[in-house]
Amino acid sequence: MISPAALGYGSRMLNAATDTALSGVAAWAVSLMETLGGVGAGIAIALENLFPPLPSEIILPLAGFTASQGNMALVEAIAWTTLGSIVGALLLYGLGALLGRERMIRIADWMPLVKVSEVLSAEKWFAKHGKKAIFFGRMLPIFRSLISIPAGIERMNLLVFGALTAAGSLIWNTVFIMAGFYLGENWHIVEQYADVLKYIVILAVVVALAAWIVYRVRAARRARAGRADPTEDSGAA
Repeated sequence: MISPAALGYGSRMLNAATDTALSGVAAWAVSLMETLGGVGAGIAIALENLFPPLPSEIILPLAGFTASQGNMALVEAIAWTTLGSIVGALLLYGLGALLGRERMIRIADWMPLVKVSEVLSAEKWFAKHGKKAIFFGRMLPIFRSLISIPAGIERMNLLVFGALTAAGSLIWNTVFIMAGFYLGENWHIVEQYADVLKYIVILAVVVALAAWIVYRVRAARRARAGRADPTEDSGAA
């Protein structure tokens, strides 16, 4: 039987390995951004889309922190990371369309740190929600990348896919980059609260969309009521 002490030691070793890996990703991302500026941030996020284990919850706040140090403008960081998200998503879309479902599942099974179950979950979610899955999927870890695969397999309209990807990625990237920008050297705090922030962002988007729909419905009703009311015309006559 493994003793509690041994379990505690193993846990500490695992945490240390995780911290080392995250430090490696952070150091690589900062180096890339300091060397290439906004382009480097875009490349990092494009790779994050292609390789889901790379955490955007670290890369995006780091982009904000790098912008706060004057290595690139804040708007530049947001623009390039959003472009990187689109490029990465389009590459996965293309792979899905080119290789098909069975081969993509075999590739996912071969890739380290990627689970076939996650690919299948993204596939089911896309089948159920369609366009909404693409938009909101950009705000969910792992799904942010994998949701592009079933969209490509099903040959979703490319312009619609690109527009929804751009919109969802712009919101997600902006929130995390702004957080990293204003937190400065404490950017790592964002990663600790990433799950909470994720739900706040999604809730805010849902509320904003609902408010927009209500506004448009009311405007349409007022317009129809104005056309149907003959009072003004008869009074003028």
